[in-house]
Amino acid sequence: LPEAFLALDGALDLMHNVAGGLIVHEATVRKNLMAELPFMATENIIMAMVEAGGNRQDVHERIRVLSHQAAARVKDEGRDNDLIERIRADAFFAPIHPRLDALLDPATFTGRAAQQVDRFLADEVQPLLAPYADRLAGASELKV
Repeated sequence: LPEAFLALDGALDLMHNVAGGLIVHEATVRKNLMAELPFMATENIIMAMVEAGGNRQDVHERIRVLSHQAAARVKDEGRDNDLIERIRADAFFAPIHPRLDALLDPATFTGRAAQQVDRFLADEVQPLLAPYADRLAGASELKV
């Protein structure tokens, strides 16, 4: 049992060393997300096209071709992902052109994560911190 506590202490020290100086550059995270989001959204685009009357196989093939073209541009040429521009320019996808922005909303890919984090903070973290409120006054705020 003592070895387990020593191992845990070591693991927590490592975690503190790694996370203690962690800096999140939100603009960089957003840029990377927006570069990959079109690929993540292809299934939503396919489903929207099928709802609009498209044949799933035909839509899948058209998305596959456009995705490969956009991926080649990114990987081979080092340029920006232009999959959405390709979809907007393709008359085949005209039935969903007005819905593309909604289909690409990053919040639609996180499910209930935001609510779960808020609930965890309110139900678990805040009660643990409450007894130390006087000591934590003026401390930096945790933003999630």
